[in-house]
Amino acid sequence: MSELADVIKKLKHLNVSDKVEKKQKLSYLSWTYAWGSVLDNCPTATYEVVKQDNGLPYVYDPNTGYMVFTKLTIEGLTHEMWLFVMDGANKAMKAEPYNYTTRYNGDKVCEAASMFDINKTIMRCLVKNIAMFGLGLYIYSGEDLPEALPPEKPTVKNWKGLLSAIADGSLTKVKALANYSLTKEEEEKINTVELIKK
Repeated sequence: MSELADVIKKLKHLNVSDKVEKKQKLSYLSWTYAWGSVLDNCPTATYEVVKQDNGLPYVYDPNTGYMVFTKLTIEGLTHEMWLFVMDGANKAMKAEPYNYTTRYNGDKVCEAASMFDINKTIMRCLVKNIAMFGLGLYIYSGEDLPEALPPEKPTVKNWKGLLSAIADGSLTKVKALANYSLTKEEEEKINTVELIKK
């Protein structure tokens, strides 16, 4: 397995549930914890806040609002991400305040975006970018915990224990095949043990 695949596997299965914060009904991960987790697993990772031709770290459209972009590179692979600048109700912020209506709370005002809002969104965009490499990806799919790591392939040391467990009946061939990704040769060894048992 390549270094990149190893890093992605680690990040995807890393449980960050105790670091998840809630805002209204949404779950999010602090950028400091997300970036720290990346550096713990891949210290050579780098990120970039994408600047536009005018040198600003955002694009603005009067109809749709502000958008920011980041790039994250781990082990030579770069993923890009984007995120619009939003207020606490997840409404797009613009250069001027505007009104909108909600079904339950009536008329609301979305304030004009400030550099504070843009900076906060850049860091949230980075966290989303990090999720593209696996960290906290399960949060975006509405899950509470990451997938469990698949069991490791048996080592020489525990391979004998696995064969002994099959021989003494404490482990079935079906469970062994379900829990380990075995080669054809290893499956044949298990078949041999099963035949000897009979």
